[in-house]
Amino acid sequence: MQQLTKSWLRASDHLANSVLEANRATLAALGFSNGGQSEKRQTKPNVESVAYDEQDWTDTRTVETPEDIQPGDVVTFSKTISEEDVHSFARASGDTNRLHLDDSFASETRFKGRIAHGTLVSGLISAALARLPGVVVYLSQDTRFLSPVEIGERLTAEAEVVEVLDTDRFRLSTTVTNEDEEAVIDGEAVVLVDPAPDGGE
Repeated sequence: MQQLTKSWLRASDHLANSVLEANRATLAALGFSNGGQSEKRQTKPNVESVAYDEQDWTDTRTVETPEDIQPGDVVTFSKTISEEDVHSFARASGDTNRLHLDDSFASETRFKGRIAHGTLVSGLISAALARLPGVVVYLSQDTRFLSPVEIGERLTAEAEVVEVLDTDRFRLSTTVTNEDEEAVIDGEAVVLVDPAPDGGE
């Protein structure tokens, strides 16, 4: 079993690196580069996030090393909230509220149909934070739910550093927006960022 796990991790790492390199090549071909970074940042090696990715997901970030994180830096993460996501979250969390799972029941509510779990949607903020360089540890999250999310909507979470609290702790504004760029969630997070362990990049 241990050998199987190691093989799977090696294969996953190879796939993730291949996708990353393909994305970088595409961005370079389209004329995008890191030319706007300071000379100080250009001399340091980039640190990949420690998060895995899937084909439907997209993300961006404006900082490449944990020690360079500063106010104004932004990370984003986008994905479509699918039927499978809703059912998997219901099973994993135990939140089997019929509002999320039963079309007939949900059609009689104020929402006139099923909606995604609020906590599932707010999880996209965690996904965005995981794209910071290094190992991100959540310390706190304040959240306001502004609008329901229909199943099938593509959402984007954005986290912007607003304050450096310590050398490894940061306060960030957090939002999740829909395809019309309307905020469905906003709030604030505090995170701790450690360097990635050797072999964890």
